[in-house]
Formats: sequence, structure tokens, C-alpha cells
Amino acid sequence: MNKSDMLWVEKYRPQTINECVLSEDLSQTFSEIVESGNVPNMLLSGTAGVGKTTIARAICHSLDLDYIIINASESGNIDTLRTTIKQFASTVSLHGGLKVVILDEADYLNAQSTQPALRGFMEEFSNNCRFILTCNFKNRIIAPLHSRCSIYEFNTSKKALAYLSASFMKRLQLILVEESVIYDKKVIANLIMTHAPDWRRVINECQRYSTSGAIDAGILSNMSDDSFSDLVKHLKDKDFNKMRKWVGENSDTEPHVLFRKIYDTMTSKLTANSVPQIILILADYQYKNAFVADHELNTAACLTEIMANSEWK
Repeated sequence: MNKSDMLWVEKYRPQTINECVLSEDLSQTFSEIVESGNVPNMLLSGTAGVGKTTIARAICHSLDLDYIIINASESGNIDTLRTTIKQFASTVSLHGGLKVVILDEADYLNAQSTQPALRGFMEEFSNNCRFILTCNFKNRIIAPLHSRCSIYEFNTSKKALAYLSASFMKRLQLILVEESVIYDKKVIANLIMTHAPDWRRVINECQRYSTSGAIDAGILSNMSDDSFSDLVKHLKDKDFNKMRKWVGENSDTEPHVLFRKIYDTMTSKLTANSVPQIILILADYQYKNAFVADHELNTAACLTEIMANSEWK
């Protein structure tokens, strides 16, 4: 792939701990791990886009460790996991050191079957392999895995978030200059404030919007057409895991805005027979939205019903 065609999040992904946008305490902690060369099994917990996978990769790059990344939301069934991990972990590292399995979005693994199996893999290959698990919700990870990992939480206080946002602002400006994109500094600052600490989303939004060569206040609109198209594809494919992931990554989108967008566009995307049922579903969950405590769960439930009851053109 031509480097100019790469996603910016990959093209400009930090390669060392010092390059990562981290709180001072986490930066010191991970730097000490690299300096010691002693990598424990780790559980990295925090919201989407905060840099968990980037940190895992930076540790491996800094120590020149062989590693593999497995996305649990896409390749998390027990047979695939067993085969992939055993093939990788049972061989000797090319560099003679430890090997690392980075298991991304580990909270998507089945807590009754796959997570207990993972515990067995961690024990079986403990002599030459370490596991770095990332998750958005550590309470979805079983206790036996907690006990076998050093846990690092990417939680950010209001004060820390201001520091991190300022650090990320500098990095984003360097990216935009490198990509020859004209930008309004106030707009970029507002975009960061809106989505922080989801740095990945900020970068993706900037790349999406910068195709004209400039970034202006239009980027601050609540939900992009590209993002909505991704959701429609997940619904059409009946891909529950990707739909659920989309909801989590777009939790800042007001449910009533999403429901209205589905309503306004459904006649062009759904068969005529599906439309009445989808309207009733939207109306029901729009009403429920005023009373529920967990809006993310309510939105996911609404989209699940739409997925189950819709026929697409």
C-alpha cells in the first residue's frame, strides 16, 4: 500500500512510550517496564481510542519483541483463538526473547468458554510468551484473568484530560502540517474537546474531512455520513459485534439524532414491507430513551431489533 493511502492512525501511530499521549504516571510506569525488559501479563482498560493497543505495540517495538495482534471482536471464537495462539506461542522467537500476544477488545470474548480457555493458554505458554489484553470494560473480564495480569487503567480526571488534550493537540497539528491540510486551530481544539480521550476518532474524523485540503467548522457536525454508512452496513450484514462496537465508539451521538437519521433515510435503504415495522421500533425506543439509565444499551437494543426485522434493498 502506498503510504499516502494509509489510514493516519496507522501512518502516524507512536512507536515508543515517549511518543504516546499518556498521563505522567502511566508514562513512567510503562517506561519502567521497557527499561527493565520484564514484561508481565497485562490488562489495559480504558475507553475506545485512548491508546491501549498503541501502548502494547510500543512496548513490543521498544524491546524488539515478536508479537501478534488478535481482535477478539472479529476473531474471538474459541477454535480460532486456540489455533492462532498455539501456532504463534509454541514456536521460538526469532530474536530469542519473549513473544507477546496482544488480544484486542478482550471483553468481547465469551466469559463462560473462551476466557477460561485463555487462562489455560497463559499458563501453558508462560515460559516464553506474555499476553497483553485490552478492554473497554474490565468488569467483563473474568476474575482468574484479572489475577494473572497487572492491571493498568486509562482513566482520566478532568485535570489529566486537559493535559492529555493539550499534548494531543500538538501531535495532531504536526499530522495536519505533514499532510498539507489547512485548518482552523479553534475548530481542531473544539473537536478534541468533543471526543477526548478518543484520540483515534479525532484523527479519523480529520482524515475523513480533509479530502478537500482544509478543515473547518463543518467537521463538528454530530455524526458523519461515513460513520452512519458503516452502521447501515453492519445492520445489513446482521453483524451484531460490529454494530455493538459502533454504538460504543459513537456513544457521544445523541440517540434521538441517530433514530431520526434512520427514520429520514430508511425509505431509500429498506424494502417497503420493512418500513412500517422499523417506524414502530424507532418510536418505541425513542420513548424509552427518556427513562432508561443506560442509553448505550437502549440504542444497541433498538438496532438489534432493526437488524432482526429489516429487509434491505
